[in-house]
Amino acid sequence: MPLSDLFLNIAGSEWAIIILLALVLIFGAKRLPQFSRTIGKAVGEYESARQRFQQEMQQASEEAKTSSMPRITGPVATEREKLEKIATSLGIDHAGKSDQELRSLISQRMSLGF
Repeated sequence: MPLSDLFLNIAGSEWAIIILLALVLIFGAKRLPQFSRTIGKAVGEYESARQRFQQEMQQASEEAKTSSMPRITGPVATEREKLEKIATSLGIDHAGKSDQELRSLISQRMSLGF
């Protein structure tokens, strides 16, 4: 029987036992608890960092929703409709203004930082 066939017949739990035995041989029985604590601390730090990252992403998402940045929430049929939605989100009255006037007002408002 070739060696590759032997590796294919080993199940997942058997690999865990093999790895555990290898760790005992490498680190020794006395250092294994210390190694386990170190791994546990690393996993805890990873989970903590992952949770902080998720909270920061959620907070940034909430801030983006409430900010005064121009938003288009759906598809628009025309360029004029897009300009009107951007102008409205920036607090610019678009009634009676040409497309060019709206573009100019939007540009001014964007350069002023809202």
